[in-house]
Amino acid sequence: MTTIQKKAVLGQTNPIAHLSEADIEQIGIELDAIRQEVIDTRGAKDAAYIRRVIDTQRKLELGSRAVLLFSSFPPAWILGTLGLSVSKILDNMEIGHNVLHGQWDWMRDPKIHSSTWEWDMASPAEQWKHSHNELHHTYTNVIGKDNDLGYGIMRVDEDQPWTPASLAQPLFCFINAVFFEYGIAAYDLELGAVIAKKQTKDPGFRRRAKQVLTKIRRQATKDYVVHPALSIPTGSFLPTLAANVTANIVRNLWSNSVILCGHFPEGVETFEKRSIDGETKGEWYVRQMLGSANISGSKALHIMTGNLSHQVEHHLFPDLPSNRYGEIAPKVQALFEKYDLTYCTRPMPQQVASAWHKVIRLSLPNGWLATTNKKNAPQQLAILYKMATGDRRTRRLLGRKLESEARAAA
Repeated sequence: MTTIQKKAVLGQTNPIAHLSEADIEQIGIELDAIRQEVIDTRGAKDAAYIRRVIDTQRKLELGSRAVLLFSSFPPAWILGTLGLSVSKILDNMEIGHNVLHGQWDWMRDPKIHSSTWEWDMASPAEQWKHSHNELHHTYTNVIGKDNDLGYGIMRVDEDQPWTPASLAQPLFCFINAVFFEYGIAAYDLELGAVIAKKQTKDPGFRRRAKQVLTKIRRQATKDYVVHPALSIPTGSFLPTLAANVTANIVRNLWSNSVILCGHFPEGVETFEKRSIDGETKGEWYVRQMLGSANISGSKALHIMTGNLSHQVEHHLFPDLPSNRYGEIAPKVQALFEKYDLTYCTRPMPQQVASAWHKVIRLSLPNGWLATTNKKNAPQQLAILYKMATGDRRTRRLLGRKLESEARAAA
């Protein structure tokens, strides 16, 4: 049976302790049936959907860039920037992410196929497919295996040692959000590990790095040279340049928020490496169920998130057409209820707040936030200062004291 991380941290319990091995395998059987039902019924209606979204995105981008030719006029700047931002979000989320997952390969349309699609992102499609499809979706929320979990720059679980550097985690998370597409490109390159291992001269790495730099140069030339230059005759070079910068940042912040909502809010589980040794298909399914969270909202919200608002369903069935996730979500939720599992879903503002609360909470020593209030804040800050400036022994002793106090107060 899958071993859940955090079984005994601050009074937390194993959320699948009540399930037998037979229960877990039956969950897998029932989920297989849900998946097969979609596969058996996908067809012309689904194909028309993705073609309509692609057509809408392309027309929206073209129209927005045309408006930005006159972006020295403030209303045109606002309208064009808004349209371009939405266009980039659609290209990234509902189209690029899902096409590259192979969700539409069954159509056998060479123009909408995971082997040929390229998107408006710094990371080349082939590199992203390896790190995301092959690694992240295989090792969802397994600490030390799934680099999407914190992107290697954040403490993501209470069992991970706290260090003074963890205090900067909220800042790192925000910077990563602003420059998200470049962070993803560096992540796909495994840049941090390559530098740490001094493998920057490795031919394979150099080849991949060249691909990334070529892609970044192409994207930057399009957004920051060509389109602003086209606006020179109307005196709109700088406003168009600013519009493109703004649209890219909006897309990055939105994409990062959606990813945080799906993987990092309170209530989403993480897993130990050893928990997946000999993992069965049913256990893999259960891990996806507990390691993901949804966003409730309107149909427009679901489209703008690439239907990753149905992150639970996406992690269970990453290759199913995204427009079908809303249809199967009630069936999946009913399965959660049947087996007494928590279906983590909240409106987007609450889910974003929950994710950032977790980012901040884990940037601090275990138990510090839970035991801090207005009255004892000065003493708690003094303890935090001692832990941040002290040696390992000091951090360990004070950390144990905080955890003990948090358990007593729980």
